[in-house]
Amino acid sequence: MLQNNNFSDKELYELLTTNDKSMIENLHKKARDIAQKVYSNEVYIRGLIEISNFCRQGCFYCGINRANTRIKRYRLDKKEIIECAHRGYEFGFRTFVLQGGEDPIQDDDFFVEIIEEIKKLYPDTRITLSLGHRSKESYYRLKKAGADRYLLRHESANRSVFNKLHPADQSLDQRVDDLVYMKSLGFHIGTGFMVQAPFSSIESHIEDIKLIRKLKPQMIGIGPFISHKDTIFKDQNNGTSDLTTRLLSILRIENPYALIPSTTALNTIDENGRIKGILSGANVIMPNLSPSYAKENYTLYDKKKNKGLESAFGLKELDDLLRRYGYKIVVDKGDYKGE
Repeated sequence: MLQNNNFSDKELYELLTTNDKSMIENLHKKARDIAQKVYSNEVYIRGLIEISNFCRQGCFYCGINRANTRIKRYRLDKKEIIECAHRGYEFGFRTFVLQGGEDPIQDDDFFVEIIEEIKKLYPDTRITLSLGHRSKESYYRLKKAGADRYLLRHESANRSVFNKLHPADQSLDQRVDDLVYMKSLGFHIGTGFMVQAPFSSIESHIEDIKLIRKLKPQMIGIGPFISHKDTIFKDQNNGTSDLTTRLLSILRIENPYALIPSTTALNTIDENGRIKGILSGANVIMPNLSPSYAKENYTLYDKKKNKGLESAFGLKELDDLLRRYGYKIVVDKGDYKGE
């Protein structure tokens, strides 16, 4: 089975449900070998800047959704965002990820100015945006301003599951259409999903894998579902690192050139999650450059780790950890190496 680089539905089901420890370890080893063949032992770092926790959307699983009145809202201004980028550049970051809720105040003009300013100050960097659904005109303007990558997770490729996780004013088709359009503009696109989200199943995750095959994204971001105390899913069981890392390995095997992070969510549910992700085929880590008050209030889920190895200030310790497993952090834009 593991001789293949594209699995049948039956093979995917077996890999995701087996209790055969040898098979699971061989799956992870093959993914590691593929990642190292393409990207050597190098791990790319991205500087995460959480720009706002205001959001017009009502995603039922998300701690910053519009209905949550208990959260302390904030938004970074242009000066704060540029300062985060400046600090990150001095640390060695050459990619910045601007992530936020769909804040109605932070409009296209706001982002165009920031993107242009960062590129003017640091022309040897890449900018990734993770700002939710926007209009086609907005995507065009952001790309023209100099943004390089856009991450928009589809969350679930199963239409029924997607609809149970989101209010009626959102649609899976819209997200897929957005990704296809952004790719046509020249964005390197990223998508992904929540592992073991409410209502999901092994079968629905196989649909996720198949949608990613169709989209052929340059970036793939997955992480376990983690509940938030102020949502309707507060009592839902969290996803597991076991299934997350199996899926991560499958995605690496099927997408050898993809940029795949070992996520904060994985490290939140498993104290060794960061390194388990790397050992399952991930090659990206995103330490947090945000001000402390932003880190504390950008709570998509409960108990999110934002200190220590999750912080830009823990970069040396993170590098030391990776080197113990034969990897190293590189100061690089970390571009996609596929066609």
